[in-house]
Amino acid sequence: MQLLLLPAMGIHEAALPHLSCSLCGSFFLLPVLYKTHKRPHMRTGGREGLNEAVVLCAYLEMGSIDLRDRSVIELGAGTGLLGIVATLLGARVTITDRAAALEFLESNVQANLPSELRPRAVVKELTWGKDLGNFPPGAFDFILGADIVYLEETFAELLQTLEHLCSEQTVILLSCRIRYERDHKFLKMLRGRFSVYEVHYDSSKDVHIYKAQRGSHKDDF
Repeated sequence: MQLLLLPAMGIHEAALPHLSCSLCGSFFLLPVLYKTHKRPHMRTGGREGLNEAVVLCAYLEMGSIDLRDRSVIELGAGTGLLGIVATLLGARVTITDRAAALEFLESNVQANLPSELRPRAVVKELTWGKDLGNFPPGAFDFILGADIVYLEETFAELLQTLEHLCSEQTVILLSCRIRYERDHKFLKMLRGRFSVYEVHYDSSKDVHIYKAQRGSHKDDF
């Protein structure tokens, strides 16, 4: 099956650069949207951010984690690739981002999931620290985020959101590059509230995957 992540919101696909990848036996062609810091959960120059999503998708596809019938939420979804792949791997997924991104996300979900799987993926608005009443506390087995750690002014709201969504059993998986002092600052803040372990490193893309949980959990995956 060939799946294409398509642009939405009136953006002409041919005018966009693309990044291709093959995951879950499917081929994805990703339009790269260039964003501005006026949308705080997104960065300027979208091409770099796709590496983090692709690396985490590949990690999930390796099968170390069984997502079948598990409840998953993706934060700061961007293109939605990560949430779509989690759905293909059997999860029930809530794909979230700010309001301005929802039309694009919904278009991608409709274009990339077989009709029988679409009910398992729900697109919802979530502004970190502000829409938490719309999400039951501790309701998710997994929280996924790719390239969401880059604006220092959002760190407190992101941590508040993670704490709200987590139960004692919830596993957080974050895929990111560690290049700047702010990245180390976020990891320090995260370790102040969760047990954090690096579970994978892709040297070709310089992308780290961190697992975080409440308490002192240290499962081997």
